[in-house]
Amino acid sequence: MILVFLEVREEKIKKSSLEALSHAKRRAGEMSTEANAVLVGKDLNNFASEALRYGAAKVYILENPLLAQYSPSGFTLALISLIKEIGPEIIFFSATSMGKDLAPRVAAKLGVGLASDCISTASKGEKLEVGRPIFAGKALATLTFKSSPAIATLRPNVFPLIDSGETQGEVVKKTVNLSEEDVKDKVIEILKEEGTELDVTEADIVISGGRGMKGPENFGLLQELSSLFPHSAIGASRAAVDAGWIDHQHQVGQTGKTVSPNVYLAFGISGATQHLAGMGTSKFIVAVNKDSEAPIFKSADFGIVGDLFEVIPVLREELKKVLS
Repeated sequence: MILVFLEVREEKIKKSSLEALSHAKRRAGEMSTEANAVLVGKDLNNFASEALRYGAAKVYILENPLLAQYSPSGFTLALISLIKEIGPEIIFFSATSMGKDLAPRVAAKLGVGLASDCISTASKGEKLEVGRPIFAGKALATLTFKSSPAIATLRPNVFPLIDSGETQGEVVKKTVNLSEEDVKDKVIEILKEEGTELDVTEADIVISGGRGMKGPENFGLLQELSSLFPHSAIGASRAAVDAGWIDHQHQVGQTGKTVSPNVYLAFGISGATQHLAGMGTSKFIVAVNKDSEAPIFKSADFGIVGDLFEVIPVLREELKKVLS
């Protein structure tokens, strides 16, 4: 059995979790087993049908009022209790902030291995094989697991999302036995940046700016482009973030976030190895830079050698014609 942890944020299951579930369904078919899903929190009944639509044969709902907000210790204990009861051979998490925090805790408690930020999986008989970038994306490591269950986090926007439309399946609701002493960490407050609607890790289109943007006021040009595309987000290089031009949550790269959008637009970004490590798996890369020798052009599918302040206005007007 493959078990997939589904992350709920802002009253909906995250798209990246449903991608992991869709992939688990395909992988389970090849391995002659089934894909099941688990939700942890409070008042989660309304999410069961969505989990069934995206591939779950069975949905486990683990509830306790103490788990209304994410708690690393509380969620770990809830998952461990279920894992020991049902004995999955494989467990998938999405490689989001929560997934990357929770999966290692579960693996450590079980004393098993973990493969993080995977961009491919394969079945070798009854065994799982995964692929993940290493050395800042310069190579791809293929891994198998010596321990069971095999635990892996899957990179968002890499695995296709498939809605089967099927809502038939079993829903198993369990009350998690927890005390206040068990929940050693609690979320007190969630602060969101004003105007931010989509995280770069989940965007279909990421529009990023680097040192060539010359100042924080010019990121408004990227916002104008982003407003033309649904499901898009603003990214940035480390240089732009370090200069204080934009918040760290927008940073793409080895010390920021890893993204895999359908389209990645890089304006004024030279393309240092650390940045490429965070966006190298983008499906289509467009780069604009005045320096014809900028490393970003080696990774770009389409490149423009020119002044971004001349390119963006023309691009914006052309996009308006096409998208209107």
